Amino acid sequence: MYVCVCKAVTDTQIKKAIDNGLCTRRQLFDCLGVGSECGKCSRQVKELLDANKQNQFIMHPVSNQPVYNAC
Repeated sequence: MYVCVCKAVTDTQIKKAIDNGLCTRRQLFDCLGVGSECGKCSRQVKELLDANKQNQFIMHPVSNQPVYNAC
């Protein structure tokens, strides 16, 4: 599904960019151009970032307890 119609960027492209390490709207703007024209996609871009942050965690090397990624 297209998230940013102005730049023809899909949710799949945004999710892939997030999986590859982008973790802010600014980074997605710099990489994909989302939010640079009309800004109507900004809310959905934020939702995709927030959903990823909730699902992403790393194992802390000392305690082996899940710790949310600081991204």
